[in-house]
Amino acid sequence: MKPQDIVAGKSSLWIFGYGSLVWKPDFVYKRSKIGYIKGYKRRFWHGDNFHRGDDEMPGRVVTLIEENDACTWGVAFEVTGSQVEESLKYLNVREAVRGGYLTRVVDFFLQDTNQSPVQALVYIATPDNPIYLGPASTKEIAAQIAVCKGKSGHNTEYLLRLAEFMRVSCPNVDDPHLFSIEAAVLATKRPTLIAG
Repeated sequence: MKPQDIVAGKSSLWIFGYGSLVWKPDFVYKRSKIGYIKGYKRRFWHGDNFHRGDDEMPGRVVTLIEENDACTWGVAFEVTGSQVEESLKYLNVREAVRGGYLTRVVDFFLQDTNQSPVQALVYIATPDNPIYLGPASTKEIAAQIAVCKGKSGHNTEYLLRLAEFMRVSCPNVDDPHLFSIEAAVLATKRPTLIAG
């Protein structure tokens, strides 16, 4: 499904971010809300050969994997008026062209509210994507993240900023996949920091 098809005739749109969008949306929006979507789990299974890696050493960034009982926390951004077209144009390059992500519409549930969910656009990388890396052990993922760097910076920064967002904005939510990779990366970097 293309974003244009989703927004046809709408004057506002919610966009759900669960990776770098939670700290670096880089588009103008009306408001943002913390919350979650159901039926998906966040995993460092997607390759990144632009922002957090390159062709020789692709970084690892998150995507969503369908799982009935799972939920993924993040931030939804509401864009209105001209912001809709501007944000979709920007995100098409950032997420689809450079990242290979596809779009889907999901129900977004706002944190600490009994309000009905709102429909939100989300970008998801699937196994059909040529730079999709798929599952690996925590140790393997951490080792790859620890050494990769792309045009937007070190892959480790991506991981640490996402973990920090979860701790600060969703302190009661456990994300074992994210936090175990963070611990493994920090364990590999600690000896380097001490030796330096």
